[in-house]
Formats: sequence, structure tokens, C-alpha cells
Amino acid sequence: MNQILLSNCEDAILEIYQKIENNQRISSEDALILFTKADLASLSYVSNFVRERINGKELYFVRNFHIEPSNRCIHNCRFCSFSERVSGMGWTYSFDDMIDIVTNLKEDIRELHIVGAVNPNYSIEFNGRLLSKIKEIRPNIHIKAFTAVELDYMISASKMTLIEGLEFLKKSGLDSIPGGGAEIFNSEIRKKICSSKTDSKRWIEIHRNAHQKGIPSNVTMLYGFFETYNDRIDHMNQIRELQDETHGFNAFIPLKFKNKNNEFSNVNEISVVEEMKNYAISRLFFDNIQHLKVYWPMTGIDNARFSLHYGVDDFDGTIDDSTKIYEMAGSQKNPELSSEQIRKIASEEGFIAVERDALYNIVD
Repeated sequence: MNQILLSNCEDAILEIYQKIENNQRISSEDALILFTKADLASLSYVSNFVRERINGKELYFVRNFHIEPSNRCIHNCRFCSFSERVSGMGWTYSFDDMIDIVTNLKEDIRELHIVGAVNPNYSIEFNGRLLSKIKEIRPNIHIKAFTAVELDYMISASKMTLIEGLEFLKKSGLDSIPGGGAEIFNSEIRKKICSSKTDSKRWIEIHRNAHQKGIPSNVTMLYGFFETYNDRIDHMNQIRELQDETHGFNAFIPLKFKNKNNEFSNVNEISVVEEMKNYAISRLFFDNIQHLKVYWPMTGIDNARFSLHYGVDDFDGTIDDSTKIYEMAGSQKNPELSSEQIRKIASEEGFIAVERDALYNIVD
């Protein structure tokens, strides 16, 4: 690494950077020092050093499409701008509605992302039938579906065990699960923001068992409201420990709290500087999760571009204006990018766009 560039850093920070250069794991204490004392320029430099060591100059993306079956939810998460309770606009797609969407998907779509509210109308049997029909229509499409919160409800309601439920859904066509519902693992904060939702221990249990059954997943962290740096680090450390055990996480996705149209509209959103710091330290902390993803419909395209210089190597996908979750919270409207636009962004920022499938196999 460039010692001249880093020469103005405090000794404690330099020691951490030297550990990183030597490919040694940083501790939670190290991460706290970086959050509280490291300057943004050095974090950018070192996180990109690690990014290139792991993923080179590649910027990954996938041709994907979202189905959000319903926003009618049994939970009342106070940060949510998506649910009918908050938005006043509700929908529940029927089986035929969703099959019509799949039937009309573009031929080049490789990943179908299905996630939404916890709606009792969708039993595990309903979802199993849906997955099977999708595979019948598009046998080669990768189905990434159902957060741990959705899985917890539908499996518990079915009276199946967790293992039985996961096996049933995998046999029906489930290929992987998204990382939503993790929010922040601190139990006191969860009581404040999503008291009725699946707790962190159950979230971890669901992902652990999914990994053990050959169902990989992503993992998220909702941050930027009431949590401390220690809360973020504890969240990431629990993820890192589970990844040491199962090796089942494909990507880590930080999700910045958005304050539009929800109960926490009086809470200021964090700055772009804080957002970039979080990306960089995430990249430095996760020595065992290969990919760090920016979810551009949440950040907006400009901030997504910035994040590429703070350790991010995955730009998610094309999406085709198929998600409303963050649009309803004040983010990117009509979220859609062509593969050509993503390639142009990568080139302009000094990276090489690489089209992938849902499991990060390179297809172009």
C-alpha cells in the first residue's frame, strides 16, 4: 500500500491498515477505531486495495426482475414506507397475476427476486406451487425469494419444522434467499423499530439452516437511525461468525435508512460521507464474504457511483422498474438501468463491468 498516502494516519490506524495489508482479520475493536478516527481518504484507498485483492477491477451486475407480491403485512415496522398501513395504497397479487408477470419476462432475465410483505394469504403451499410453476415456465431462471421474516411466518403457520419447510421450498424451486429482515441485530433497537418481526436469533437460525441445506443467501444491515457504531459492528460480527461456520453468504448489502413516508420522518438521514465510510469499513471487516453490494435503487445512482471507490464490487442489476420498496421511501423513482448503462457507469468510474448470474458465475 502507499505508505506516503497513509503517513498522516494515527499509529493505531496504521497498525490496522498493516494488518489488512498482511491479510490478517481485523477485530471489532479495530473496526470501532476506523469508524471513529479514520479519515475518508485513507478508508477509500485501503478498501479499494482490499476490493482489488478480492475481486480485481470487476464490477458485477445481473439481469434481474423483482416481484413484490403484496404490501399488506401483519407487521407494523415503524421505519417502513412500503406497507399499505403507511402508504394507503395496497395490493395483493394472485397466483395468476404473478404467473402472467413471469410469462412476460424478457428472455435475458436470469434472476427473479420475490419479496414483499408478510401476508397470510400466501401459505407455504401457495408459494411452493408458485415456485414450481415459475420453474415450469422458465426452468433456467434463478429464483431468489422470501426474506427470513416471510419464511418464519409461512413455515411456522404450516406446522412444518424449519428444516422441513426449507426442504419443501427448495424442492419446489427455491434457489436462494435474499438478505432482508436482518435490520440491525440489537434487540433493544428492534423493539423500537420492528417489535413484532422475527428476532435476530431466529433470523440467524433460518439462514444457518438454509446454508446447511444448500440454499445460499445474501445479508443486509439497515443502519443510519438510532444505532451506534458498536451496534453496527456487533451486527457485522455476528454475520462474519456465521459465515465462518457455513460459508453460505454471497454478498453483504448495507441499506441506509430512508426517512420519507414513515414514522421516523423526524430522524435525519445520515450524510453521504457516513454512508461511504460504512461501505469502506464493511469491505475491510468482511474477509470471508466476497461481494459487497450497493443497492442503487436505495442509494440513487450518483451515490452508487461513489460507493465503487469505497470497496463495492457489485451493482446489483437492471431491475426494469420492478420494485417500489425504496421508491416509496423517497429513493430512486422508476428504478431501471440497461446493461449498457451499467457498463458505461463502470467504465467512467475506472472499472470493468462483468455480467454475472445469481451465484456470481461470469456469463459475459
